Amino acid sequence: MPKRIISLVPSLTELLFDLGLMDGVIGRTRFCIHPAEKVQNVDIIGGTKNPRIDKIRDLKPDLVIANKEENRKEDVEAIQEFSEVIVTDISTIEDALFAMHHIANRVNADEKGTKLIEQILSILPEPNRFSEINAAYFMWKDPWMSVGGDTYIHDVMQTFGLRNVFQDSERYPTITLDQLKSANPELILLSSEPYPFKEKHIAELKEILPNSNIQLVDGEWFSWYGSRMLPSFKELSKWRNQLSI
Repeated sequence: MPKRIISLVPSLTELLFDLGLMDGVIGRTRFCIHPAEKVQNVDIIGGTKNPRIDKIRDLKPDLVIANKEENRKEDVEAIQEFSEVIVTDISTIEDALFAMHHIANRVNADEKGTKLIEQILSILPEPNRFSEINAAYFMWKDPWMSVGGDTYIHDVMQTFGLRNVFQDSERYPTITLDQLKSANPELILLSSEPYPFKEKHIAELKEILPNSNIQLVDGEWFSWYGSRMLPSFKELSKWRNQLSI
């Protein structure tokens, strides 16, 4: 069982603590903010895209948690020269649950991992639980960037009855306002992260699509996997139940 673990994935840093590894997590990125009261005591090794390989090496980890999308291939390969690395690849809720199972097994926390996965599965809405709404999700501005059909965010949208109007695109497409107008979504979601959308951006889009319901939403609901899926999906269900178009 690994004793010294570094996480380069914010969502999965929280998972490690929830699996009971408290003193085993010795390094994290500056974006690893959950659980706040515990991560503050963990060394920061840089960001997800620019980790300090020298500092990671000096911490002498025996396991590093990475992600195909969050982290760069060259950084992962450099770390693999001196430590075991688990590289997760998450594009769906199912992928996320599999990654959780794999990590829990590797750190000898199968029981806690299984319990957490079962809790998440128990709150997922049944298929067709919600009537479908055509929706666009934006996570960046200048340029406007949405999500394609091969992303985790897309799968969460779909699970909660939101038909992604840009689902035929890949990854995080740049969208012009003309394209958005042509797609004519009933609902436009402006995420709190990584771009900090504000009320002024709602007003900006209202000029183009006055009949669309435009809302600011917590980006963690849609983009954080691991342990955060449990509170996120609970909040999403409440929000979705109250949503009217």
